[in-house]
This record gives sequence, C-alpha cells and structure tokens, in this order.
Amino acid sequence: MISNIGTGGIVLFINIILLIVFLFILYLVISTAVRDGINKSVVGKYIEKKYVDGQGKKD
Repeated sequence: MISNIGTGGIVLFINIILLIVFLFILYLVISTAVRDGINKSVVGKYIEKKYVDGQGKKD
C-alpha cells in the first residue's frame, strides 16, 4: 500500500513527521524557558515564598 503513494507522498510524509518532532522539541524548549524564567524572577520567588512555603496562611 505504501508503494502506491509515490515519491511525492513519501516526501510529504517525512516532512509531516519532521514537523511534529520539531514542534515537540520547540514545546519542550519554550516550556522549560518559561518555567525557569518564572522561578528565577522576583515575582516568582515572592509567590513561591508566600504560597508554597507558608501555604498561603496569614498570621
């Protein structure tokens, strides 16, 4: 069955697979960068200090 799609179909199939792989790698890079950026920012440290360590409780 795959032999009936021809050279153009195979190239298209490979391009789609490469696009999916590229988008997945791009997702990993962006999500890691955003997560690290938030955790290292002043606001991120404040939120972590207030809500994670103190569980959001006010004295």
